[in-house]
Amino acid sequence: MKSFTITQNDSGQRVDKFILKTFPKLPKSLMYKEIRKKNIKVNKKRTEPNAVLNEGDVIELYLKDDVLEEKPKHYDFTGASRRLDIVYEDDNIILLNKKTGLLCHPDGNEYVDTLISRVKRYLYEKGEWTPEESSTFTPSLANRIDRNTSGIVIAAKNAESLRILNEKIKSREIEKYYITAVHGKPKRESDTLTAYLSKDEKKNMVTVSDTEFEGSKKIITRYKVLESRNNISLLEIDLKTGRTHQIRAHLAHLGHPIVDDGKYGDRHGRSRQALCSYKLVFNIKNAGILDYLSGREFEISDCEIINNFQEDRYK
Repeated sequence: MKSFTITQNDSGQRVDKFILKTFPKLPKSLMYKEIRKKNIKVNKKRTEPNAVLNEGDVIELYLKDDVLEEKPKHYDFTGASRRLDIVYEDDNIILLNKKTGLLCHPDGNEYVDTLISRVKRYLYEKGEWTPEESSTFTPSLANRIDRNTSGIVIAAKNAESLRILNEKIKSREIEKYYITAVHGKPKRESDTLTAYLSKDEKKNMVTVSDTEFEGSKKIITRYKVLESRNNISLLEIDLKTGRTHQIRAHLAHLGHPIVDDGKYGDRHGRSRQALCSYKLVFNIKNAGILDYLSGREFEISDCEIINNFQEDRYK
């Protein structure tokens, strides 16, 4: 027999979903059978597969040990670096200043040392999260930015915060502002640009056009020129749609590619584009446990792109 007390991160999900995630060797048909036979109970009472679990509920499974083998406890994230630049943290979220060159999530070339792995190690070593106590939730990123783009990434510490953040990002109630250095100076000091974008999955590149074409999606990018010197301009970008490589490709299409963008600008560039997600504004409403963030702004105080521009490091 095994017994589990439901934590905050595991609450809100169905009994059958929780059990199957926790015990991958337990056949689904057997689980449903044992629920019917009352060998799986919640709070010492008969339950249904679709019953929703609440924090503090106790699940008891009177089954053989061979089908109750839990997920192996091997934690790859403990091999990640401890380096994190935390902009803000509370009981529900962490705002992180991701550095250029660091992946948000694993890819085919890097699996261990990613931003999310560093977050997991940080919370694990602080004692705020353990995989054993939260078998169906792990700390997660609510947004992501390219490896060679820097800036603020939001990490959720619990399932409810992640759900709310995903909802508010989708509804554009969390506004993201970028700083970038581009070649040349746009004709207008500020403008809202509309175009159409499509992605080539094989090449991981996008194409932008002023007119709609088959397979394209509408993009809207608002910019404001902050300063110009030596044929380089510092822009603030208010991203109204969030497509892949939107800022980089849209500005290049306008004739003002981002400095050091080896993909959409100078083909001999360093591929460490001068682009940073430097500010978040929480214009959120009816945000449940995150209501306290409504109206708050968070900004990277020491932006490398601004410093490089002011010191004339861009050419």
